[in-house]
Amino acid sequence: MQNTAEKFTVGFIGLGAMGYPIAGHLLHSDSPIQVWNRTSAVSARFQAEYANQGELQVASALPELATACRVIFTCVSADQDLFNIIDQLLPALVAGTVICDHSTTAPDTARQINKSLQAVQCHFVDAPVSGGVEGARRGTLVTMVGGEKAIIEQISPLLTCYTSKIARMGPVSTGQATKAVNQVMVAGIAEAVTEALALAEKMELPAGQLLEVLGGGAAGNWFMAHRGKTMLADEFEVGFKLSLLHKDLGICEELARNLDLDLHLVRQAREDYRRLMEAGEGDSDISALIHIKQGKID
Repeated sequence: MQNTAEKFTVGFIGLGAMGYPIAGHLLHSDSPIQVWNRTSAVSARFQAEYANQGELQVASALPELATACRVIFTCVSADQDLFNIIDQLLPALVAGTVICDHSTTAPDTARQINKSLQAVQCHFVDAPVSGGVEGARRGTLVTMVGGEKAIIEQISPLLTCYTSKIARMGPVSTGQATKAVNQVMVAGIAEAVTEALALAEKMELPAGQLLEVLGGGAAGNWFMAHRGKTMLADEFEVGFKLSLLHKDLGICEELARNLDLDLHLVRQAREDYRRLMEAGEGDSDISALIHIKQGKID
């Protein structure tokens, strides 16, 4: 990668629910930004929305972006999507390029991609994020990073455009390992909160007062604070698609099997989200889990 004092073009691949606002924040850096999205209409919308907020170009193809950019961020939904993107970038990458991945993938996926990039003298950083769509929009995400310390330090000025905390967890793949732990906790908290609120609802407790008193004590947590009112109002606008948490928990299950661990909560949560997906709620926020606790899903 070029000296950080020099101006270089930054690429961003994947303008989904998280990637779209993250890429928007990057426009506040001093670097020209080039974006690419599988659905070109989304790239066009992004260009129209952010045209006056920085140096912005839309790449017509991934090799074009690879040739132009010295730091490339990726943010996609699935491991195979990431492999496909890397395969298209590889032949055109310039030696020294850094690829920083904000997707949630298996740790082994990060290791495989790192090996492929090392073969062409490029660098890889796995940097999954936490904080949801709200955190992406506000620029307050927490980033769990795996990779070489020197490389992470080089791209940190870019990461700080949209993160409130950058934590290096160790070498490549430790960012994804940390995210797996995070997702187990997210799933467990969602199970507990939705079950508790379904119980409260049956007992006809006053919702507003209940959330206030619970939030002020030991039971207070981010999920209840941000999703309590909406789930009790039966509103599930996407914050984090439950189909994606179902996918993430599959990664956690595989890790547990390899480590000879039985993660009962993960198995229960994954089964609950499978039922919700079968009921047509895969695109709903994970707080739609309350429908199972309320007995609304067969």
